[in-house]
Amino acid sequence: MTTHQLPALTDAELAAQPAAHWTGLAYEALIAFTRARQAELGFTQPQFWLLRNLSAHDLSTDGHGMTVAELQRAMSGYLRPEDDLAAESEVLLERGWLTRDDAGRLWITAAGDEARAAFRRHAPAIRARIHEGVDDADYVTALKVLRRMIHNVGAAG
Repeated sequence: MTTHQLPALTDAELAAQPAAHWTGLAYEALIAFTRARQAELGFTQPQFWLLRNLSAHDLSTDGHGMTVAELQRAMSGYLRPEDDLAAESEVLLERGWLTRDDAGRLWITAAGDEARAAFRRHAPAIRARIHEGVDDADYVTALKVLRRMIHNVGAAG
């Protein structure tokens, strides 16, 4: 559903709407948009995550190699069911952005770290498009409301 298809609702109607419905729609739309932009740029979100998790200049604390299973555990909070890290890592191996040692650990190469940094430079433009017409104060308020709802139902937020 795009913003052009969203129904016009009054404030009273919006207040009566289920938050889970709208957060689900937002999640799917934002992920689809982000992944489409990344695909236009020649990479996938899981490929970016692999590079980030293996880079000492990003999410990895030590730059140490990891197996696909270890990477899946490290990314379990944000991987989608359709994400196939084994297949995505093969693409990165073919591009020379990763290597695999005899123990099956994947290691980022200098070229892979350069690609990660280049991919990262596209994030502000993607974020700007998503945030277009939303000022920071409204965005912060929306996140605070969502965090409070998460807290209200007993989850970490």
